[in-house]
Parts: sequence; structure tokens; C-alpha cells
Amino acid sequence: MCAGLAATLTACGGEGGKDPDAGTNGVGKLPAAKIESKARTVAGSAAAVRLSGKLVTKGRTYTLDMRLKEDGGTGQVSTQGSTFELLRVGKDLYLKADAGFWAHEGNEAGKGSQGASGGAAHKLDDKYVKVPSGDPSYRRLTGFTDKKVLLDGLLGLHGEIAAGDRGEVGGVRTIRVLGGKGGEGGSLDVSLEGRPYPLRLQRAGRAGVIRLADWNKDFTLTAPDKDHVLDYGRQIPEGP
Repeated sequence: MCAGLAATLTACGGEGGKDPDAGTNGVGKLPAAKIESKARTVAGSAAAVRLSGKLVTKGRTYTLDMRLKEDGGTGQVSTQGSTFELLRVGKDLYLKADAGFWAHEGNEAGKGSQGASGGAAHKLDDKYVKVPSGDPSYRRLTGFTDKKVLLDGLLGLHGEIAAGDRGEVGGVRTIRVLGGKGGEGGSLDVSLEGRPYPLRLQRAGRAGVIRLADWNKDFTLTAPDKDHVLDYGRQIPEGP
């Protein structure tokens, strides 16, 4: 009787007949290392992406919300109580922040260790500042707007790659791959729907969690109007 009931359930698609990969892109059937490799490949070939979440590097925590594509990016970065906007169009990098940022974080924006005086900070308030390509901060800030640099630096897992649980990110079915024992080397949630894009990253060493969305969704990058751009160091008067 029990054997007959089990056979009936299987034939009718009961618990014994469920296929976890039914209706998916099939990557869940692959070895874990292959899943990670495919995710990195499709991510690298994507024309655009949105990254949001927290990133810990060199003892500092950054909160990011950036939209990126091949020729630039735009979005917001927060760290240590300061928030600023970044916009890169080609090689031109622009930074916008309030007066408080410039008064207390001027050294991070490329003015050296002195920061901006009160009067200069007021003039910089909510204006786009073009960061010179030769400024020490240009390379660091540009990294937040560079799709290839960010993806290459973030997506790698450490240690032996293993398959984890299936779940969902933003309503999309996913499979998790883990780096190292128990995910100590980071984890990556990969889409089981459509192309196998990475949708969520837990960095190794608890160095932040990043969501990745809007893959291949194009957006417009336009340089700010010249009337709203200041050339830091040349057009900014010192003092009130």
C-alpha cells in the first residue's frame, strides 16, 4: 500500500518528483566553480549594472549606490558621516558635496591635508567640482565609477568553491556559491533565471554586502552644465 502511494505521488508530480531546476537557466546543475566562472563572465560582458550596499576596505566602510557602464558612472558614496556624489563621463570626473564635506573632508577630495576654508567650502556647496586627472584623489575616486575595476575587484571568492543553498534575491531565484569553509571566503548569489548574473555578494572577512541589479539596463551619462562646475584649485577663491 505504501509503495503504491509513493508511486502515485511521483507520477502526479508530488514531493518525490520535484525538479529544483525546472524552469531555470540550468546553472544550478553545474559544479560550483563553473557557476562562479559563468557569473563572472556574464558580468564582465554586461553593458551596465547598478551596485548598492556596503564595502569595507582599508578599515573604512563605504556605502555605495552607483550605476555603471563602459564609459563612466554616476551615483552616491557615503563614508564616515560624509556623503558625496560622483559623476564620470569618459575621463572627466566630477564630485558634488555639501559645504560640510568640503570643510571636513577636503583632504579626501584632493586639496591636500588642509581641507577647504569656511568661505571656500561655502562656494563649493552643492556644486560639481571637476577633479584634475593628475590629482592624487582622481584614481581613488574614479575607481568607484569604473565598472570593470569594481567588478573585477569584488566578484572573486577565496578558497575552495562549493555550492550552497538555493534562495531568492529581489524575487529572482538564485543559487549560492561559497568560498572557503562555510563561506569564509565570501559568497555569491547567482541568478537561476535568464542569464546567470551575480545578484548579491558577501565579501570575504565580512567586508561588506553588495547587491547587483539592473544588468544591461542603459542610462544616460551627461556632463553637468558648465555654469554648475567649478575647477577646484583655480576658480575657488581662498577664504570668504
